[in-house]
Amino acid sequence: MVELNQLRDNEGSRYRKKRLGRGIGSGKGKTSGKGVKGQKAREGVSLNGFEGGQLPIYRRLPKRGFKNIFRKVYAPINLGTLDKAIADGKLDASGTITEETLRAANLIGTGKVNGIRLLAQGEITRALTIEVAGASAAAIEAVEKAGGSVKTTVAKKAQTEA
Repeated sequence: MVELNQLRDNEGSRYRKKRLGRGIGSGKGKTSGKGVKGQKAREGVSLNGFEGGQLPIYRRLPKRGFKNIFRKVYAPINLGTLDKAIADGKLDASGTITEETLRAANLIGTGKVNGIRLLAQGEITRALTIEVAGASAAAIEAVEKAGGSVKTTVAKKAQTEA
C-alpha cells in the first residue's frame, strides 16, 4: 500500500533551474549569461521591439489588409435549428419569432451582433412568422412554402440597371 510520504515525481519530470552567478565553475557565473555591461545586462530592462533608435522592423514592413470599423456582424440561424427548437419546446411557433425570443431560447450567443440572418440549411415543417435583419432567398422561399412569412428589417440596397 502506498502512503502519502512515499509519493514521488517520476524521474526527470522536474527540471532544477540553473542557478546563475554562482562562480565561474558553474558555467553561468560572473555575468550570468548576459554578456558584459550595457542596458540589457542590467536588472528590470524590457526592450521589446526597440532597436536602438533605428526604425523598428514593425514600422519598416508594409502594412497589409483593411479593417472595416463600420462592419456589421450578423448571427446566423438555420431553419433546421428553428424547427428543432420548436419541437423541443424552446420556442413558441404561434407568435412572432424575433431576436429577443431567439436570445431567450439560447439559440444565438450573448455577444454583440447587429441582427440575425436566417439561412436555409435544414427543413421547416411549420408555418412561422419570423422577424430578422436579413434572410437568404432560399430561406424565405422555404418558410413561405411551409405557410409562414419572413419580415426583414435591413433593406437591401437598390440595384440599379446600367
